Amino acid sequence: MTAPTPIRPTATDAEVCCSRLLAEPLGADDASELAAAFKALADPVRLQLLSLIAVAPGGTACSCDLEEPVGRSQPTVSHHLSILADAGLITKEKIGRWVNCTIVPERLAQLRDLLGT
Repeated sequence: MTAPTPIRPTATDAEVCCSRLLAEPLGADDASELAAAFKALADPVRLQLLSLIAVAPGGTACSCDLEEPVGRSQPTVSHHLSILADAGLITKEKIGRWVNCTIVPERLAQLRDLLGT
C-alpha cells in the first residue's frame, strides 16, 4: 500500500486559508512594530480598557470613566492608556484635567488581518 500524496495548497488556497503572517515572511521592522502592538494587548487591564473604549459611544471614552470598571487608580489607568497609545491602538486628547481616548480602527484591523481573523 502506498502512502497518500500530500495535498499542497496552491497560491489561491493559501490566500483563502492563511493569514498574511503565514503567507509571507515579516521583515524585521514590521515584526518589531507588530510585536509592540501585541505586547500592549498582552495585559488584562489594557485589554479591558481597549474593550471599554471600543464599546463606548463613537469609540471614545473619557479616562475618568475607565478607572472604576477596571478597579485601578488614575495613575495606573493613565499608564496603561499611554502604552495603548504608543502602540497606535488608541489616540488620546487632553480635555482639561481628563483625557478622551478613541479607538484607532485601522490599527485594530491591521492586527486582525495579520492573524487572518
